Amino acid sequence: MLSLRIRRIFVSPVSAVVWAYFFLIASIFAADAKTNHWFKGNLHTHSFWSDGDDFPEMIVEWYKTNGYHFLGLSDHNILQEGTKWVVATNKTRASEALPNYLQRFGSNWVEQGEQKGTPAVRLKTLEEFRKLFEDEHFLLLKSEEVSDKFSRWPLHFINSNLRELIKPPGGTSIVDVVQRNFDVAAEQRKRTGVPILHHLAHPNFGWALTAEDIIQIRSERFFEVHNGHDAVNNEGDKLHVSTERMWDIINTHRIGERNVPPLLGLAVDDAHNYHKFSPKHANAGRGWVVVRAAELKPAAIITALEAGDFYASSGVRLDDVIWKDNKLTVRIEPEAGVTYTTQFIGTRAPADWASKPVIDAKGHPLGVTRRYSSSIGAVLSVQIGSSASYECKGDELYVRACVISSKPKKNAVAKGDREKAWTQPVQPGK
Repeated sequence: MLSLRIRRIFVSPVSAVVWAYFFLIASIFAADAKTNHWFKGNLHTHSFWSDGDDFPEMIVEWYKTNGYHFLGLSDHNILQEGTKWVVATNKTRASEALPNYLQRFGSNWVEQGEQKGTPAVRLKTLEEFRKLFEDEHFLLLKSEEVSDKFSRWPLHFINSNLRELIKPPGGTSIVDVVQRNFDVAAEQRKRTGVPILHHLAHPNFGWALTAEDIIQIRSERFFEVHNGHDAVNNEGDKLHVSTERMWDIINTHRIGERNVPPLLGLAVDDAHNYHKFSPKHANAGRGWVVVRAAELKPAAIITALEAGDFYASSGVRLDDVIWKDNKLTVRIEPEAGVTYTTQFIGTRAPADWASKPVIDAKGHPLGVTRRYSSSIGAVLSVQIGSSASYECKGDELYVRACVISSKPKKNAVAKGDREKAWTQPVQPGK
């Protein structure tokens, strides 16, 4: 049973600077959309540098040969820098992965040796192996997953395009830990002048976060609405809401109550397992983002992400997403024999703020996301086909689209899951 957590919602003042930046970037990309390109990427995955089960070169090559344009190897609390060896004795993960690694890259590249008398393999650094893969069609981002916690609650954050390692800052509460992690990343970005994308990973992992927690975080812009790991609870359960439901609750409060830009939703792999494929393994290829950017460079990718000029996907491919004259249009790249249902989802003003706690068997409130009206994150329109449009009435706080395919998701974690795509929230008149 989850222990009760007492929460107090802090509503921060409107940030005119944030809004001005948001509108400036959005207008630039709306005007220049014809010159931009779609780039597919994954911002969250792991290697032998932390708890993945393969060498980074093997992982990077998989993504590059499977149509990705950019990748962040986001190992836990470490950058791929300095000297690190992995033990390669019988039945270790490294010994099992070593034959394929040697076959692909050869003994001149693979550095074998001993550590305290035990056979080991030196892991190549990012600066070493990026030379094998980066070109005009593929980009590697220096990334890290900061794994922090409060009490028993795991709290994880992805930092993309870092210059320096970020150590878990800790904190005095769940909200304080999350805020401190965002502040540390923002400080590095400001000090170095390098664009860094910071996002909240798998909010339902360990049931650590609630919508009410996330509402309180200042300057947060991104979270994972879909994570391909088998243990992150995207779908929620009887007591906990899904990450998609959480997204709508948060954005209704952000826009309707705090008057700040909407939270944007990412899809990622969070892959750890590259040899055994099953719903019970954290495999590659389950989630990604497709970004419309001017060029395949870190600054351009991050600028487009921050402008919301991207969609998240677990399989569905979109040909275009158009937001013009208060009309949201989604054009799908169809696959033969597959049908598509597009749901336009949003909350109308005035929002129904009423909510109630989730009660346990003894009548005690649980520290989980509260229950809100079905008018929050309501389905405003349902359309069938490879193209769908929704013209706003003007009273919507926001509108987003979720495209659901008839095609079952390959190697899906959730039983019966189908391929989907999620566009980012847009607001009438903005």
